[in-house]
Order: sequence, then C-alpha cells, then structure tokens
Amino acid sequence: MADVRTDDGVELEVALPAVEPLPLHPALQSDPCVVEFARHLSAERSASEHTLAAYRQDLAQFAAYAFGARTLPPFDWQTPDRFTVRGFLVACQKGGSGPATARRKLSAVRAFYTFLIREARARRNPCAGLRGPRLAPRLPQVLTGGQVSDLLQAPLKYLEACRQSSGRTPTPTEAYAAWRDNAIFEFLYSTGARVAEAAGLTRGRLDLLGGVVRLRGKGRKERLGVLGKPAVAALRQALAFADLLWPDTRHEQSPVFQNLKGGALTPRSIERQMKRWLAYAGLPARLTPHKLRHTFATHLLDAGADLRSVQELLGHASLSTTQIYTHVTVERLKEIYRQSHPRA
Repeated sequence: MADVRTDDGVELEVALPAVEPLPLHPALQSDPCVVEFARHLSAERSASEHTLAAYRQDLAQFAAYAFGARTLPPFDWQTPDRFTVRGFLVACQKGGSGPATARRKLSAVRAFYTFLIREARARRNPCAGLRGPRLAPRLPQVLTGGQVSDLLQAPLKYLEACRQSSGRTPTPTEAYAAWRDNAIFEFLYSTGARVAEAAGLTRGRLDLLGGVVRLRGKGRKERLGVLGKPAVAALRQALAFADLLWPDTRHEQSPVFQNLKGGALTPRSIERQMKRWLAYAGLPARLTPHKLRHTFATHLLDAGADLRSVQELLGHASLSTTQIYTHVTVERLKEIYRQSHPRA
C-alpha cells in the first residue's frame, strides 16, 4: 500500500502492484532550470557530488513522469500541480521505492520548486501541503563492546597470525595494510565520523599531539572530532609505514588513509575492507562502517554524555536527529530490566 497524506490530513491508500521502476528522462540535463538549480546546489548550498547525483536522478524521474520521456526541454515547470506530484509519489512506490526513498524524491522536487519560485521561474510549489509516506520507526543497529573490540583487533591479530605461521617478518606493505585498517576502525569509533569523512581526510586536518581532528561533513561544514589514545597510536603507526612506502606523500594534502598504490582510499574500499575483517573476526556481515557511528553515539549516551555534546560530535544540524540514540539507550535499559528484574 502507498500512503500519501495532504495538509488537511487526508490519507490516500493505493494498492501497489509490482511494476518496473520509473524511467529517467534522458534530456533532463539540458533543461536551463535544472542547470541553474544544480549550480545553486553546488555553489550556495555546498552540496556534495553524491547529493547532486541523487537530486538529478529524482528530477529526471519526475520529468519523465510529468512530461513524458519524449518531451524535450525546456520544460514548462508551471504545468505540474499537487496531483501530479502525488501521482509521482504513488508511481515511485509502485516501482519499488521504499518510504524513505519516496520521501527523498519529494524533498528533491520541493527544493527544486522552492528555487524556481525564488528565481521567478514558477508561481507556486506543487509540493505544498504534501507529506511523504510514513516511516516505520527503526532503531539504529549498534555493536556491543565485545564486538567493537573484536573488530578493532582483527587486522593486527591477522598480522601476528601470519607472522607466526610463516616464520617471516611481514613486508612493509602487509604491515601497512593491517595498521591502516586498524587505524580506520579506531578512527571511526573514536570520532563518530562518516565513512566519507574518513576517506576524504587529509594529514593537515590531523592534530595527533592535541588528539583532535577537523572533520568536513555534509554541506562542507566543519567540526572537531576527538581522538582517543588508541586511535592516536594506531594513526601514528599507520602514517609511519605510509611515510616509509611513499615518502613523496608526506604533506598536508596527502590522504591519511591510502591504498596500496599510495592514493586515497574510497568509501567503498573501506566498506570492503570492513567486510573482510568482520568475516575474520566472526562478526555479522551486515555490519557497516556507519554502524560504528551509531555505536559511537550510543556508547557515549550509555556512559552519561549529554545529548547536545553528542549532537556536536556527530555534526547533526538538528537535535531531533540525535535523539534517536536516546531511544536505543532506553531500549537497552528495558532489555536489562526484563532480564534482571524478578517481576519484569
């Protein structure tokens, strides 16, 4: 069922048969309004390439739905109304989009029309009064203290096991790969950074002496992250091996986490490495680097940290985004109560 609500509280439920996903309009990129909107997102809102790509895809689907794939730009963006947008949302869900994806597409179309109104390219926003499908409450998954310890130790345990089984000293490249992955996990758990923030981290943003790091998050907003002693030690060791392997990369703009050719690791590469060490440590394969961010926040709140401080460390613009972790903490307390209280 698709559930689309209007501002007057009316809920529309439509049966959703399985059909193909919505097509993309092939000529969207040449529409002048879309070109200007993309420039606005990049220059004024400091949107990342990932965000720009998502907005382009959402608007390409909306254009194909509203105007037809054979209609060539420039499009008459005044034509779509709220019924067009409502039908688009239902079509998205028919095509297999989940509630969160449908809400994102609505957000993209709404932001586009907000821009058009500002630029006097449209008189009204057809998204006004529309709300996306309701999201089922879903608590973030976190690792236990034991699971975190097993993951953090896995690369170095593997290195030691190879040393003992073969009786030889690992090469600098082998040692670097293990220490680098150990440093990545220590860094993510110590700072609560997003995986993209870790992949884009440069040496000039690290202050190992002070135990802090300048992180650049969404919208290119900067915040400070705190590095614990184990994270500092792991980073020092990984950087020492990197200096030995690639002495020419010892400068402030050099990536902190490098691949085995000396270039920067990508977020996808970090995810693949984590899958490898999860398997080695016997941990669930469904865990991801972002789960370490959830774990960071939850463990801080469990230990008594205040919500506002956790918000600052995570780089959340709104406190309500951080509050989801309080629910995780409450659920954990309830579980402990149910297991321990004789009359639970």
